[in-house]
Amino acid sequence: MKQRVLVASNRGPVSYQFGTDGSLTGKRGGGGMIAGVTSGLAAVAPDADVTWICAALSDADRAAARQHGTGSRDEDGVPVRMLDIPPDTFDRAYNNVANSTLWFLHHLLFDTPVQPQFGHQFGRDWAAYLAYNEAFAEALAQEALTAAAPPADIRVLIQDYHLSLAPRLLRDKLGGGTGTGIAHFHHTPWAPPDYYRLLPAGVGQTLLDGILGADHAGFHARRWAAAFLDCCEAILGAEVDRAADRTADGSGPVGRVRYRGHLTEVAVHPLGVDVPALRARARAQDVRDHVGTLGLAAGGRKLIVRIDRTELSKNIVRGLAAYRELLATRPQWHNRVVHLAFAYPSRSALPEYRAYTDLVQRLAREICAEFGTADWNPLILEVKDDYPRSLAACAVADVLLVNPVRDGMNLVAQEGPVLSEHGCALVLSREAGAAATLAADALLVNPYDVGETADALHQALVMPDAERQRRNAGLVSRAADASPARWLGDQLAALGG
Repeated sequence: MKQRVLVASNRGPVSYQFGTDGSLTGKRGGGGMIAGVTSGLAAVAPDADVTWICAALSDADRAAARQHGTGSRDEDGVPVRMLDIPPDTFDRAYNNVANSTLWFLHHLLFDTPVQPQFGHQFGRDWAAYLAYNEAFAEALAQEALTAAAPPADIRVLIQDYHLSLAPRLLRDKLGGGTGTGIAHFHHTPWAPPDYYRLLPAGVGQTLLDGILGADHAGFHARRWAAAFLDCCEAILGAEVDRAADRTADGSGPVGRVRYRGHLTEVAVHPLGVDVPALRARARAQDVRDHVGTLGLAAGGRKLIVRIDRTELSKNIVRGLAAYRELLATRPQWHNRVVHLAFAYPSRSALPEYRAYTDLVQRLAREICAEFGTADWNPLILEVKDDYPRSLAACAVADVLLVNPVRDGMNLVAQEGPVLSEHGCALVLSREAGAAATLAADALLVNPYDVGETADALHQALVMPDAERQRRNAGLVSRAADASPARWLGDQLAALGG
């Protein structure tokens, strides 16, 4: 009998759009988490009976959910069940709690003299977050309880901070003796206890308890898993057993938490890239056309590339400031380097993000006005999302700049070297989860130190070809070692799958 695998995430592997005639058209959903789970499932569970449960994110998605029920499928034929959560509930849960509170918390982004403020309004938002998680738990329970497979053959993979309460809610619905294995994976960092205590006490405790409803809790890096264990101990008073780091990349079990009579294993599962699939996509003609265009724009100059969403944690502003300092302190690079900065819009419903995007665009104009000449544009900023162009930029980059103030993992730091056609140097923030696996071959920087970042950019630009290619090969090797197949396979194995 096939193993039953249930995947739950806010965003799903398919999204819908209305045609001009009102018809619905589905396309593959985006995002590194979606790609990782999709690729992992294809590799390690090709014969499993998989269902993916996600939220309807748009009016078209909601129409598809009502029209198709549980009959939607993604491009790989995986059944997709979209949940038509009331728009107001979804908005409060997603924008006000998940993105404005939990994302800011775990990335240490709060402007603490002003934010956060927890009052009556947050109480309504928190109720919506609970209802949102309840909808997922109910759908997962329905799928598990109606499955043909025995409970011991059902594996539930719950993804990310949007669904921190779902493991406990699901366990309560299934009962303790079903044998269904539940895993939760947290794709962001985890805040240390002192910062975590910014949350109202009951909220912080409930979030931890929610994840501890799982049998297995996963993180991208050991430091995030260790912070989670610290919070379980300090906030809940849970019994925590920490394990030694037994692998070179820090992967594997980090500890166990016993709470409310249940044991949760906490482990590290770094996520890399599907190297063959990514390189095959980069050989497509739309990517090759962009390679030629970007080469013309560079005009034979060195290329510093960054590819990010205009997400506060990605640190684009300090990255631009570091490039400005490079040009101001090392005039030998005038007319010899071009910075391709791809900063795609993100979370434009939040005023902080709109203001940040405006600041990025203003700084880009200032750099061009300060240093540009009639025959040299030192900075090309693109704010319109274009995936083939992003792949092309990775292929032609001499230097890849990835300098987040805090990041759960960061796939661009791995995709860039994989796609590089002549070997690129990676300037990487020490605060990215990827630093744990890529440190040996990257140039690590303090993301707050603009001067250090400018120095690293210079070092990367003057790096001898042989050293750059050697480092690039090491980066590719580590990205391949943490393939989506391994990432997902290790989690299923931890559940006995």
